[in-house]
Amino acid sequence: MLHLPAVELLTAAQARRAALAAQGLADRRPVAPSGAQPGTRQLRAVVERLAVVQIDSVNVLSRSHYLPLFSRLGPYPRVLLDRLHAPRHDVFEYWAHEASYLPVELHPLLRWRMAAAEEGAWGSMLRVQRERPGYVAELLERVRQHGPLRASEVGDRPPSRPGQMWNWHPGKAALEYLFYVGALSARARTAGFERVYDLTERVLPARVLAAPVPARADAVRALVHRAARALGVATETDLRDYFRLPVADTRTALRDLAEAGDLLPVEVEGWGRPAWLDPHARRPRWARARALLSPFDSLVWERPRVERLFDFRYRLEIYTPAARRVHGYYVLPFLLGDQLVARVDLKADRPAGVLRVQSAHGERGGPGRGEVVAELAAELALLAGWLELDEVVVADRGDLATDLARAVG
Repeated sequence: MLHLPAVELLTAAQARRAALAAQGLADRRPVAPSGAQPGTRQLRAVVERLAVVQIDSVNVLSRSHYLPLFSRLGPYPRVLLDRLHAPRHDVFEYWAHEASYLPVELHPLLRWRMAAAEEGAWGSMLRVQRERPGYVAELLERVRQHGPLRASEVGDRPPSRPGQMWNWHPGKAALEYLFYVGALSARARTAGFERVYDLTERVLPARVLAAPVPARADAVRALVHRAARALGVATETDLRDYFRLPVADTRTALRDLAEAGDLLPVEVEGWGRPAWLDPHARRPRWARARALLSPFDSLVWERPRVERLFDFRYRLEIYTPAARRVHGYYVLPFLLGDQLVARVDLKADRPAGVLRVQSAHGERGGPGRGEVVAELAAELALLAGWLELDEVVVADRGDLATDLARAVG
């Protein structure tokens, strides 16, 4: 029989600050001595804290996986994150919360997913394995004999069909299937963001390859525990979504973690559903962060959680026709203290050397308008410098646009 401690009550503000602290966003960024930039050790610490850094190909501002580290560390050499992946392989790429970078030590915890491809793999990946298993085996052998391979090097690409997502040709689908089941891993990404596949045993460190493979239940329990550490306080859905875990496995893991005292049941003001607290979560009285957040940042990627934590309705409008967009194409929330106080639609106009703020909208409540505008202008200037852009230009769209244009000018 499950025996749990009395349920603790958290205010909405307490839960919000615990979530920010768990994500490394409760405090001001660390100031390096003599203006030195953050290094490999600091980047590794952020990836370890988050456990998952989502990858996305949209490059209108920056590849998304670079942004969460900037949000937490400030300007850093982007090449250091690339090196964590290759050649260091301190992180590996896999399907966790979508395509993601993860600390390499988590690889054994995801081998059950690799072994259960029929449950998780989708569409053309499964179809090519079922209909053309010999072809899949031939591609694996090609990599084994001749080395790393990109999908563009496989010569069976059909004419493209614009407007269709996941429009994979058979070679790409076969390589992705081999990637999903763990036979291949991503050795690197090209400058054009194309995945370079190689045998997993030629990519991962020997210590990781030799690590014992946990039983599925043990692995899921460990992943739920990691999600709880990264989120601070969370519902079952939040915890399940972090690594995209099955419902039944997650509920079993929650029961086991609660019985062991590794998760504490709590009620959060206004949430209207049970929640779980990491017993070691920081619960600061104040949050002093200032950050622009990628749409794929782990603080905001689950939109219902964003509404619960911040009373902030957030939708990505990339796939919405331009005339129907409310806030813009690539909109980043702006975190100030413990609130999301504004949102800006950003574009890096690299030929012109300009960070374009295509819209700027404020939120109700929180700090005064003047403080929001001043802090946002400072953050935009920091971002522009990191992206090697010479100036910030604000378009006349949104209720903050006029004041922000004056502040950045």
